[in-house]
Amino acid sequence: MRNDPSLPDGLILRDFEFPKDYSEVIKLWENAGPGIQLRRSDKKEEIAKKLQRDPDLFLVAETGGHIIGSVLGGFDGRRGMVYHLTVEYSYRNQGIGAALMTELEKRMKQKGCIRTYLLVTRENTEAARFYETHGWEQMDLLIYAKNLES
Repeated sequence: MRNDPSLPDGLILRDFEFPKDYSEVIKLWENAGPGIQLRRSDKKEEIAKKLQRDPDLFLVAETGGHIIGSVLGGFDGRRGMVYHLTVEYSYRNQGIGAALMTELEKRMKQKGCIRTYLLVTRENTEAARFYETHGWEQMDLLIYAKNLES
């Protein structure tokens, strides 16, 4: 899809391919460090349901046939949401996360999204700094969650 000259040689941003990319992406998420908390919604069958809605909002960064970054987005027709932006540790600080976010934001805008949100865990200060550097604002909110199935 995209080979940006400002990014490392051979890096490609492309759509996530289900189910082919699932196990490699889940390993990336599991090894991302603090901040990515995997839940039932990250299981294969739940990702398959998510992709029925907006498959074009799940992107991966790949080099040499190996997935080294990903971002999952959603748009409900009113607001956007960003989930699980991660870049493999040895590839961080090279513009890959920013490129994934730029592409995701572009795609959300094309769908008519005018505002999007993301969540960052308190201990993930590296992610908080990244997002603030890229124009995201911290909001003073309480976040609640409820499992609808047991």
